[in-house]
Formats: sequence, structure tokens, C-alpha cells
Amino acid sequence: MGRNTRKRRSSLANKAIAASAALALGGGGLIWANFYASAHEENSTQNSTKAAAAQVATITCPDVGQQLTSVPSAAKANVDNELATLDKQITEAYARLSSSRQAQANDAGFVQNAILGPLKDKRTAVIGRIKIDFSRVGAAAPGSLDGLATCTGTTANQAQTNAGGNWQNNQNGQNGQNGQNGQNNNGGATAAPSATAGNGGQQQGGNGGQQGGNAGNGGQQTGNGGQAGNGPVAADFVDITKVQANVAQKARTRAGGSAGTFTSSCGVNANKKFNTDNVIVAPGVANGAHHLHDYVGNQSNDAFANNDTFAAAQTSCTNQGDKSSYYWPVVRIQNGTKDFDQNNDGGGKEGNVGAIQQVKQAQIKFVGNAKSKVVAMPKFLRIITGDAKTTTNGLANANAHWSCTGFENKVQLTTQYPICPQGSSVVRSFKFQSCWDGQNIDSANHRTHVAFADAQGNCGNGFKAIPQLTMRLVYNVPAPVIQNGQVKNAYAVDGFPEQLHKAATDHDDFINVFDENVMNNMVNCINSGQRCK
Repeated sequence: MGRNTRKRRSSLANKAIAASAALALGGGGLIWANFYASAHEENSTQNSTKAAAAQVATITCPDVGQQLTSVPSAAKANVDNELATLDKQITEAYARLSSSRQAQANDAGFVQNAILGPLKDKRTAVIGRIKIDFSRVGAAAPGSLDGLATCTGTTANQAQTNAGGNWQNNQNGQNGQNGQNGQNNNGGATAAPSATAGNGGQQQGGNGGQQGGNAGNGGQQTGNGGQAGNGPVAADFVDITKVQANVAQKARTRAGGSAGTFTSSCGVNANKKFNTDNVIVAPGVANGAHHLHDYVGNQSNDAFANNDTFAAAQTSCTNQGDKSSYYWPVVRIQNGTKDFDQNNDGGGKEGNVGAIQQVKQAQIKFVGNAKSKVVAMPKFLRIITGDAKTTTNGLANANAHWSCTGFENKVQLTTQYPICPQGSSVVRSFKFQSCWDGQNIDSANHRTHVAFADAQGNCGNGFKAIPQLTMRLVYNVPAPVIQNGQVKNAYAVDGFPEQLHKAATDHDDFINVFDENVMNNMVNCINSGQRCK
């Protein structure tokens, strides 16, 4: 694939802040400007905070990429580029919003006339080009695209709630609705219980999802927190010892089910392979993820890799038959440290700052299905789990699981990071979609070709059970401290700068590059109930 020469998405000033949502599925965003005075500014008073809350703080744009469930293969490259352009336009509008506080205070129509109006015109042009891309290959674009150009302004108070989250309390990160719709990719994340006093928070919105906490204890702190001014805040953390147990019992494997496991040891990225690309979502676009990824397994994954590149690559996995690519956003401690990418796109230029933490343990395990045997994954199958844009897209696809060693079977958090007791380590875990449509290695929105089984293990709509990838990442990070509604020594995942480094935006990516013989061995092990490596 040729190198894309389109200009990279513009950097954000350190003051600029953002809020919300997805794995760069393209074209949608919730933009949050920091209208609160910074900690070093003279006007960081309660009065200025109240005044700020009345101003437009966010711009919510419909996610065009989520609407494109089917794109002709001949049009895909052009459509992917146009979706990246929509993301760039949102970023530019956000930068304009964040740098024009005085103009907005002087002119009530400034946001509409100078930001929202021009943004709509630009988005209309891009959506028009997407429709042309469809027509050039003899296809018709979805009719819903015409209504997706308009973005709306939201005040700071309104922005405290999540856009349309509908949370399910399903076990194992599975979606109980998939028995009705096998193509539903909802993460089915367990709703986080309310945090106890002292951890701040706001009602997170949706049907049952709650950010947790007592708003009187720091949830509405001045500014948006974080070393770069774009989060996290005190409300994003909770003392795990004070959270009620919320982990459901696992489904019992029935007769005909598959109870075996296959483990692949691929290291902890000790060779420090990093980049800010995402070849699944933004192929051919450098810095397409706008945040830094850890990579284990395949050592040739970047924006310009293709299937031939993956097949010929070296691997960090002990089993050389596993050249699969496993990658996830890095975790940083926001302790004032300037890491190697402080002045880079996707790093400090886009609000991802602090000391990058190396994973201490990385367990990659494939497991079976409680109700049926599994079939082999097709080579080069792509799966994304979770959603890096949860505030824009709602929480339906959130699939983050945060816990602490010693608590994993009791408490799993999605909307908050845990504060672990002394001697306990932070754990991130992921359970990927385990039902496949039997035909496609990817889909236009990178979601509809795979799905979660329901709580009993059923794959709906004729989907087939495949080995379920599970990942467990352990970090030794110092416990954050919350004082007077502020968080010190915070840790957080990298993300789009407008996402405020929220825990719910965590996500994970996988490209299957197993040797076919090793994949068949995996299937046999799982189906026969063995424990294999």
C-alpha cells in the first residue's frame, strides 16, 4: 500500500482539552474546550468556573464511520481517507473552540457562526465525496449520511453525562443481546458501582452506567485535571477496597462445549516497539491512532503494513508459529515526567504525557465456548474490542475491565481506574468477541463481522464460535492519592486528546497471523479440554 501524503492531523495546544470517545472509527467526536482557568492563571476562581459552565464547552458530531456497516472494497481506501479527514476537521474545530474564549464571551453567536457553521460546510463536502466514492463503483451510499454533517454545541454542565450509554450487567464482557442479533458488537461491560465518599464523580448517564462517587467530594473540580490539562480527574479513580463485588459467575461449560485453553507467550514489549498508527482503522495514515500503542507479537505492524508484511515479519512470541499482532494503548503515570515522545504527534503534542509504563505481566490466552465447539479463525482476521470514543458513541461498545491483583474475581471496573491497596497491582483485562460471521476478516466499521456470545455461549444469526482471545496486563504503578478533590500521581491510558483519558475508552486490537497448523492445534486443544501452549 502506498504511503499517504495527506497532512497529519494538527497538534493541540497544552491548554486545549477535550472529552470523549472511539477507536478511530472516524468522523465522530465530542470536542471539549478548557474554558476553566488553568491552575496557574489568576482567574481560577469559583466565579470563573460558574461563568465557564454557561459557555459552549463541547461540540458533538455524529460518527460517520459507525454508520458505514458496508463499503465496497474498491471504495474502501478512499472512504478510509475521508473518515480520517473528518477526524482532522473535528480536531481543528476543537482547537478553534479552545483558543477563542474571549471572543465567545463577547459574542453569543461566535460558536455557531465561526465554528459550527464552517464545520458543517466542511463535513458536508467530505460526506459528498464519500457518496461519490460509492457511486464510482456502482454502489449507493447509506441515505443516513446526509443527516450527519451537523455538529452541536454543548455546555460544560450538559457534558457531564455520557451520550447514550446503555449498559448491560453481563458476565465475562459478553453481550446478552447477541442471541437476538449476532452482529451486535456491544462490549457488555459491567456497570461500575458508585464510588464511595472521597472519590468525586458525576452520574455518567445511559441506562445504569454510573461514573460513581459523591459529587460533593471533588467530582466538579476546577479544570479538567491531568499533566496536560486533559484528564484524568479525581472522579476517574476509586478505592477498590470500597467497591461492592460486581463480577458475575462464569457460565458453566455444557455438554458439547469447549473448555480447553491455548496460551501464547509474547513478552511485555521489552524491545519498546511503539507507534501511534492503527493499521486496522487507518491504513496508510501515519499517526492514525493519535496515541501511542504497545506492540507484542508481530514486529512489522505500522500504518503501511499489509498481509504480506505480517506474514514475513519477525515475532516476539515464543511459539514462532504465532506472528499475530497484539497491541493496546500505553499506560502513563502523570508525574511531571517528559517521555521520549513529549514533542511528537500522538504524544505530548496531543495531550498524551507522563512516564510510559512497561507491562510487568502480559498473559495471552485463547479459551473456548460454554455451549459449543470452536472453529479456526481465518488468517488475518482483525478484531477490535472496546471503544476509544465512548463519550461520543455511548457506552454500548465499551469493554474496558480494570481491577487489582487479589480483586479480579470480585470487582471489575469500566468507568473508573482502581486505587489498589499496598502490595496489589493494577490489572487491565480484555475479552474479545468470540463469534465470527464465517466469511469476512474485517468489516467497514470494524465491528459487524464479529460479535460477543450471549451469557450462555450462543452465537446469533448463524455466527460461528471461534477461540476467544483474552488478555491480562499487570502494572506496578504507585497508587494515586486524592486530596481536596484533586488527584496526584494519576495513571491513565493514552487516548485521543478529546477523550480526557477516561478509563472507559480503553481498547485492544488483534490481527490473527497464526500459522494454520498452530491454529488447528489451538482448536483441537480447546475442543478437547486440554491446556496447551
